[in-house]
Amino acid sequence: MATIHVDIVTAERTVFSDEVEMITAPGIDGELGILPRHAPLLTALQVGVLRLKRGGEETLMAIGGGFMDVTPTKVVILADSAERADEIDETRAEEARRRAERLMSQKLSEIDFARAESALRRSLIRLKVADQHRGRRRSRPPSERG
Repeated sequence: MATIHVDIVTAERTVFSDEVEMITAPGIDGELGILPRHAPLLTALQVGVLRLKRGGEETLMAIGGGFMDVTPTKVVILADSAERADEIDETRAEEARRRAERLMSQKLSEIDFARAESALRRSLIRLKVADQHRGRRRSRPPSERG
């Protein structure tokens, strides 16, 4: 099957760099599906789940917004933040969710409320990715588990 090279980079590190068969990214106007030989595209990304498919396997990441540059042979994602599902600390993400919800219940300025809402969105995405990853690990037959 045809592949396309993907680089996912944050200010701190390269999170992923490899060939994949398909990318599903959270674009600002909805999910975008990218296959090899896709038409050139430059778009903003929102907080959401990024999916990379390769060889029947799917890698999930929590992405905190950014930009995606697509050419027919390569995709570069410059992410504000990006975490692979197996890197997510669920306890920390749950604490961040509770903290953001507590803040939002207080009287806040519009700016502080928007910041708390953004933190809540990021924590919920991280929890969703971790939960989906955990569910996949549980659902695999024992012979396929690492």
